[in-house]
Amino acid sequence: VVTSAVENNVQEMSQETTKILHKTMKKVTEDMEGMSFNTAISAMMVLTNHLQSLDGQVPVEAAEKLALMVSPIAPHLGEECWSLLGNEDSLAYAPWVEYDEELCVDNTVKMGVQVNGKVRGQIEIPKDADQELAMAEAMKESRVEAQLD
Repeated sequence: VVTSAVENNVQEMSQETTKILHKTMKKVTEDMEGMSFNTAISAMMVLTNHLQSLDGQVPVEAAEKLALMVSPIAPHLGEECWSLLGNEDSLAYAPWVEYDEELCVDNTVKMGVQVNGKVRGQIEIPKDADQELAMAEAMKESRVEAQLD
C-alpha cells in the first residue's frame, strides 16, 4: 500500500475511500482509547484491503493516515512507512488522525429482499426511504421479478 502511494503519488481520494478512511480513523481512535486493540487492528485491515483493491492508485493521504494509526501497535512499521512516504521527522511528532463525524455516517442502507421466505436479492436505498421506494427498488431485482411472474 505504501509503495503504491509513493510510486504513483495519487493526491485525490474517491468518495468511497474518503468515507472508509474516516470511519477507520474514528474506529481506531475509539478503540485505542478503550484499549480494544484487536478491533482497531481489524478496522485497519479493512482499510488496507480497500486500499489494495485500488489497483496501485493508493492516495498518499490515506497511506499517511494508515501509518499514523498503525504506529501505536507496530511502531517500527509505522516509522518505516512514514519514512518511505517522504517524511523526514519522526511520526511521533505528527498529530494523531482527526476524522470528520459527518463522513462516518452512512446515508444509505443495504436491505435483503425476500419472496416467500427466501432471500432473492439485496437493494441499497437511502436511510429515510419510504416503503414505496423500497418496494420499487426491490421489484427491479431480476430474481424478485422472476418470482412474482
